[in-house]
Amino acid sequence: MSDSTTPLRIIVADDQASVREGLVLLLGGLPGIEVVASAANGERAIELVAQHRPDAILLDLHMPVLDGTEATRRLTAEYPRVAVVVLTTYVDDTSVLDALRAGARSYLTKDADHTEIASALRAAAEGLSVFDSRVHATLMNAASQTARPAQAAERAGAGGGMAGGADGVADGVAVRGGPLPDGLTEREAEILGLIAQGLNNPEIAARLFVTTHTVKSHINRIFAKTGSRDRAAAIRYAHQHGLA
Repeated sequence: MSDSTTPLRIIVADDQASVREGLVLLLGGLPGIEVVASAANGERAIELVAQHRPDAILLDLHMPVLDGTEATRRLTAEYPRVAVVVLTTYVDDTSVLDALRAGARSYLTKDADHTEIASALRAAAEGLSVFDSRVHATLMNAASQTARPAQAAERAGAGGGMAGGADGVADGVAVRGGPLPDGLTEREAEILGLIAQGLNNPEIAARLFVTTHTVKSHINRIFAKTGSRDRAAAIRYAHQHGLA
């Protein structure tokens, strides 16, 4: 991550040459940003990240050879310090949630202008998440769709108890220590557990020795991955999945 005197080093990945070259020109002309490379597909983007170790990468989702979602998944696993910012035309539930679950820190549409994109890249490099208004609306819609069956299950459980397997854990609920649901990372599961304990953001930050900005960024991704509209919904999710 760059400081106040060091340019933010980024890579641009988009399969459309005109879009890619335009972004390189526009972003590279802004103060405090250095475009170190550009790629036409996800596989090449990963190679360039390995070579240049940028602060952030701006990439499209639908690219040949390796798409943006899978590239994001590999980048997050192999180069966790590189912030992934998605810039695409796709704002459907599947595209948005898959990208966030893969580890994208921010998600913008190609309606964004170059100053908005630059701001999102800087924020992402600082550990923050940025979503434009269309993406935010998609997330809220997905959250409401997820909340309805959860509320119905809660009402059914209150009426007749929850059915469980032989070990007493409800069917479909992940046991703590097993695979994490919905692409949650270990840190996100840890923070979700602390939310379920009733800790607020400053208390979580103090417990984990991180900034409140970092906690807020993690919580944004937790809400997106779990379809939670608020902390109450996240707490219900934590209990339903054995993370509380």
